Amino acid sequence: MGASLRALRALVLLAGFYLLGVFLLAALGGIDYALVTHLHGPVVAKLLLVSVVLTVPIVRGLFMLRTPRGDAPAGVAVSEAQEPELWRAVRDVAQQVGTRAPDEIVLIDEVNAAVAEDARLLGLRPGTRRLYLGLPLMTGLDEMQLRAVLAHEMGHYANFDTRLTPLIARGRAQLIRTIGYFHERADKKVAKERAKQERKDEKRIAKGKKAKGVDTAGEGAMYRAMAKIYIAYGNFYMRATRSTSRRQELAADLASVRVAGRDSAASALRELNALDSAHDFYMSSYATLGVGAGLLPRPGEVFGGLRRLLDARSADLEELRRELSTEPTSPYDSHPALAERVARIEALPDDGRGGRAARPALELLADAGAALAALEQVVLTPEALALQRVDWDELVHRSMTLYVGQGAEDIREALAAEGAGPGLEALLDAIDADPAVRWRIADRFPKSEEAAAATGRTAREFARPVVRRALNQLVTVELTERGAARWQLSWSDSAALRYTADGFEDRLGPVLDAAVADQPDTESLRKLVLAP
Repeated sequence: MGASLRALRALVLLAGFYLLGVFLLAALGGIDYALVTHLHGPVVAKLLLVSVVLTVPIVRGLFMLRTPRGDAPAGVAVSEAQEPELWRAVRDVAQQVGTRAPDEIVLIDEVNAAVAEDARLLGLRPGTRRLYLGLPLMTGLDEMQLRAVLAHEMGHYANFDTRLTPLIARGRAQLIRTIGYFHERADKKVAKERAKQERKDEKRIAKGKKAKGVDTAGEGAMYRAMAKIYIAYGNFYMRATRSTSRRQELAADLASVRVAGRDSAASALRELNALDSAHDFYMSSYATLGVGAGLLPRPGEVFGGLRRLLDARSADLEELRRELSTEPTSPYDSHPALAERVARIEALPDDGRGGRAARPALELLADAGAALAALEQVVLTPEALALQRVDWDELVHRSMTLYVGQGAEDIREALAAEGAGPGLEALLDAIDADPAVRWRIADRFPKSEEAAAATGRTAREFARPVVRRALNQLVTVELTERGAARWQLSWSDSAALRYTADGFEDRLGPVLDAAVADQPDTESLRKLVLAP
């Protein structure tokens, strides 16, 4: 479908919204005329009032003239003087695709690239073009893969996809707004009736009578019925526009192949699948690990540390590159399944452009570290920017020390409930005084159904690992506070606790087992951990 036909289709779909409103207004007018002509009395006035109330959201939807503007991603706009190589690459790709280059490039904090255009007159006249380019995306791609991504986005410009966006956005927004208003009115009517019935019940109870209960069935039915009409058209509208969007994505993929080659285009999509998961994991497990402890990585490392994770977990990423989603897409999904897009590209004839070495995409930037640091200043909250900045090793150690200490709070509460002090030595003293205290402490922690039903020796076998974990956690708290153990950063695995004494870990297991044996021995644990 050409751009002209797609524009006509978008206009027809938008016009359908207005025609639906006009039809509903005409239907309500006809009903009102019939009521006035054939009925008399106060009931007519009530029905006419309902009709007038129903027309309000319809009229409001019809006269919502401005196309809504979505919130643009926060980012750092870079000029050609600041980033000449990046701009040169973007202009080169735009020229190969056969479209006008963007007027602005904005670096963002997402594994994504997107284009937008401030088109005017419902998209009939061009406007300012912007390219949003994610630094985390550039972190994981080489230059040819990035060119493939850029060509895909420039393909949207060439196919006038960005010019049609205002038409589609207007129809969607008007439908959502109108449906929402009907539901809002229905909810208010239900709430009003509920409050009214509850007050009546309160009066009945005050008089010693039985409450009737609240029944709001049927309240707001007219509003919801009107909403269903718009929902029905909305479903049709979304299916029609989303199917167009999917075809646009496939067309943009072909532009990607023309510019960067089949293999680079396919590998870029596979890399996106891996990067998206890796970035989410990195941000939650590394970049923000220290927030609870009042810490952030050094400037530039909040987003820049992703590169370290990608280098260390290449095997995991390779699996994500291979295992693409094959789930059937929803009729309302704007993108085809990733596996389908990659399969279409890889089925194309070999163009002989595979296997070429390319530099990392971040090398297109004049100073990647400075760009990453500048992005932090724009996208992080003032509260986050005020946190202390430390090296990765220090961040991991201090954060894990704090969190393990906080995690031991439940153990301290259990000890206090048994009349013992809060630390490791207090627990060992309590065990020496009464070995059964171990099982009582274990009883204070959540249990499985099987453990809760167990008795006698079986119950102790369920409780034994619970007590051992508690002891081990208190040992960790004790050693990290004294500097005898330190949490160590790992980019390929979870943070690990490293002991300063050689062979300590091998000796710790047996003495913990001895402390939770049927005949407990706490002395060996005391000597290993608490001895000066």
